[in-house]
Amino acid sequence: MSAVLVSPLFWLGLALKIVMTASIVVVASVIVERSGPFIGALIAALPTAGGAAMILLAIEHDAHFIAQSTIGSMVANAVCPIFALTFAVLAPRYRLLPSLGGALAVWLAGVFLSRLVPWTVSTALLANAIVYPVAIYIGLRLVGEVKARARVAVSGRDLAWRAGVATLAVVLVTALSSSIGSYFSGVFAFFPVAMSSFFIILYTRAGGAAAASVAAHLQAPLIGLTFSLLAVHLLAEVIGVWWAYLIGLAIGIAWNGLLWLWKNRKR
Repeated sequence: MSAVLVSPLFWLGLALKIVMTASIVVVASVIVERSGPFIGALIAALPTAGGAAMILLAIEHDAHFIAQSTIGSMVANAVCPIFALTFAVLAPRYRLLPSLGGALAVWLAGVFLSRLVPWTVSTALLANAIVYPVAIYIGLRLVGEVKARARVAVSGRDLAWRAGVATLAVVLVTALSSSIGSYFSGVFAFFPVAMSSFFIILYTRAGGAAAASVAAHLQAPLIGLTFSLLAVHLLAEVIGVWWAYLIGLAIGIAWNGLLWLWKNRKR
């Protein structure tokens, strides 16, 4: 066991990040469910559980490990729009379990097959550049086919299990990071646990079409995460991990803000 894992500082940081993760996921999911599908997609695309997982990785590992892990995260983010589109296609037609299970199976297959490629930051960026234009085109076509219903009421039980699942994912990624290496640490830091929890609640409360509508809107907002991860990769060893994280987060928020302005100007 790593010496860091038995450090009181690590466990204090872990406790604080668990609270932060739970709070972010709960707040973001409530906003998703009480806004339109486009605004919901902007919020669902923010790095909630993934961001918390990266913070915990930074407590245990050095800047080089973090910089390398972002390559895996960028590859995972190239698979994420395929996950969302799969769910958007399945949810209006099938029950929740096969819809979400099928989407997660596609994500897992994509990230494990991706290990066959010797990724660099350039090839990971290229993969995103190829996938996203196609995903956006398909997503725009699906948006016309699925319509979200009205706002959704959320119970305390819903909030509790969402926070618990997201927290579990963060803890597992952190605990396994030393054994699975930087690539898969980066990949599984962005396992779509937060998005899955949003989809589950929307599906069970408002139907498959509502959940599919948010999933179909996710493609363009997720591009901001690619830019954020690229910034962390380039800056972590230059200015330090924490400053790189702040800049990456600012880039992601700025990207979603630009999308929101573009959408409102278009209207």
